[in-house]
Amino acid sequence: MWDNHVINLPQYTLYRGDIRDGNLLKHIFNDHNITSVIHLAAMAGVRNSLEDPLEYIDVDIKGTVNLLEASRKNKIKRFIFASSSSVYGINQEVPFTEQDRVDLQISPYAAAKRAGELYCGTYNHLYGMSISCLRFFTVYGPRQRPEMAIHLFTDKIYKGEEIPVFGDGTSRRDYTYIDDIVNGVLQALVLEYDFEIFNLGNSYTISLQEIIVNIENALGKRAKIKRLANQKGDVPVTFADISHSKKRLNYNPSIDIYLGIKKFVNWYLEKQA
Repeated sequence: MWDNHVINLPQYTLYRGDIRDGNLLKHIFNDHNITSVIHLAAMAGVRNSLEDPLEYIDVDIKGTVNLLEASRKNKIKRFIFASSSSVYGINQEVPFTEQDRVDLQISPYAAAKRAGELYCGTYNHLYGMSISCLRFFTVYGPRQRPEMAIHLFTDKIYKGEEIPVFGDGTSRRDYTYIDDIVNGVLQALVLEYDFEIFNLGNSYTISLQEIIVNIENALGKRAKIKRLANQKGDVPVTFADISHSKKRLNYNPSIDIYLGIKKFVNWYLEKQA
C-alpha cells in the first residue's frame, strides 16, 4: 500500500492513527517541530455518507476541529484543509467560483466538508491562524480509491464484469489528475494569505459516458453496462472556475482527462502484470 522509498526517507515518519484521538495528536505535535499542517484525512464518499451520516460528522467535523485545536495550541503557522467541490451542491451557475453562495449541500459528506470550512474560518478569525480551504474537484490517478468511477470502471472492464452506471450517463464532472492537485497543495503551502478558499480543478467537464468510452479505448475492451437509477446526493455537474487559483496560487493544471485516463490505465495494467 505504501511506497517504500517514501517510508524509508529519514525525514518521514508514519503514524497509524485517528484524528479524533486527542492524545495521539498531542504526542505527534510534542515529538516534532511542526510548522504547517496539510489536513487530508476524512471519511470520503457521497454515497457512503448517506448510509452512515453520523460517522461523517464524527470524523470529518469533530476530527477537523480536533486538528485545528492541536494546531492552535502548538502555534502552527499554516493550516491547509482539503475541502471538496461537493460543497457547491446543485449550484445552477457554472463554472463554480469561490464567491458563489454555498447554502445547500445535498449529502452528509458535502455538509461535513462545508462545516469544516466554516470551522477553519472561525479559527482564522479567533486566533489569526493562516488557513486555506482547497476545494478538490474529482481527484483521480494512481492509487485512487477502488470504488471511485475511473478505478472501478477500469477494473471491471478489464475483468469483463458489468459496470454500474447511475442515471443516463450524461452527468458531467471536472476531473483533476493527482499530480495537479499535489502541485496546488504545495503552492498553498508557501503562499502568504490570511484565510482563502481555492478551487483546484481542471476547468473542463466530461460526461460519464465519455469517461467510459475513453477507458474502453485505453484498455482495448468494451464495457458491459448495468443501468441504475440516479443516486441521491449526486450532483448533475461539477465545473471549476480556477481563475482565482491561477492568479494567487500560480495553479496551472497540465494533465487533461484524456491523457490522465491513459496514465491511470497504464498504472493499472502494470499492477496486473
